[in-house]
Amino acid sequence: MKALLHFPAHFAILHGREEGAAACFRAAWLFAKTDVGTMKRKILLVDDDASLLATLGDFLENEGYQVSKAESGEEAMAILSAVRPDLIVLDMSMPGMGGMGVLDRLTRHDGSLRYPVLVLTARATMAEYFADKQVDGFIAKPCDPEDLLLEISRILFQRGSDAAAVVASQARTVVLLGDSDKTRHTAMRQALTDAGFEVTGIFRGPDLLEAAILEPPAAIVMRLEMDGQSADSILPLLAQMNSTRAVPVVVYGLGAPDARIEHVAALDDQRCLALSSDLPESVVTAVRKVLAENATA
Repeated sequence: MKALLHFPAHFAILHGREEGAAACFRAAWLFAKTDVGTMKRKILLVDDDASLLATLGDFLENEGYQVSKAESGEEAMAILSAVRPDLIVLDMSMPGMGGMGVLDRLTRHDGSLRYPVLVLTARATMAEYFADKQVDGFIAKPCDPEDLLLEISRILFQRGSDAAAVVASQARTVVLLGDSDKTRHTAMRQALTDAGFEVTGIFRGPDLLEAAILEPPAAIVMRLEMDGQSADSILPLLAQMNSTRAVPVVVYGLGAPDARIEHVAALDDQRCLALSSDLPESVVTAVRKVLAENATA
């Protein structure tokens, strides 16, 4: 089944009726192939068919894309914790979390998706179902790789401003997050990401210290009590390093049941914004505050 391609009407007007389609195809293809700075466009392929995944992945890599591959929804979400793709090509019919589970986790409160998504499925009848969803495209399997390439180019072309913003994420504010509890870590990371921050997640205190020293972030957010090393013992070490001395720090969870009194008391002499709360929204507000203060200091 051929993908239906829809290009902006003004291209056909500019180039004439007969040449409009060809011009649109070429414009979209050139746009999608163009790197911003030195970065390639990033595609995340999600499909439980390992053979198809390898074939499409190799094809797109040969076309100049940087491709990440996942054989399940769960693996896709794990990849998304470290990679910010320009487009996700998502199969719907997978065991486990499945494509719908991935879409649910990528959906913001307003119904929009965190990333552009091209739905890929063997069930052609699902096209009507996705007509009302905020996905960027639909293509049925089996599909011609060239059709897939054109559909990817179309989406990246029409989502030009969004794609550029994602590619420019390297220049966005990077926050280093440390929390040993996986559930809380996920909620905190999601809140910071939704607030527009680029988040690097760490689960152990020593690993957070190492990450901060190797690649200093714009801000550090860590829970008071973490596995391996508590925040009050990390702060003096950060203050001793030239690279991290000026990095603003938010420490949360001072009012939690597991917060040790001596660790709370030790924060009195440290340079940080301390929060009793574990609530993600409180942490986001605190991060914005310390970044604003740091910018005017």
